Amino acid sequence: MAKLKAKQRKKLPKRKFALPGKRAYPIHDKAHAKAALSRVKQHGTKAQQKKVRSAVTKRYPSLKKTGGGRRKK
Repeated sequence: MAKLKAKQRKKLPKRKFALPGKRAYPIHDKAHAKAALSRVKQHGTKAQQKKVRSAVTKRYPSLKKTGGGRRKK
């Protein structure tokens, strides 16, 4: 994943962010979209997780999780 510098981040349009109002979680490429899913899982609220997951799967349908996840005991 290429490093996103501050100057480059400022040039990105709002639609390239998973949370455009906050300009949080850039998803301008697939690598950053994967990173956004990981970061929001670590640091975001449940509502933010849902919004980021929705934005990423809308932009990159191939990243949609198919089943899986944690197994219930």
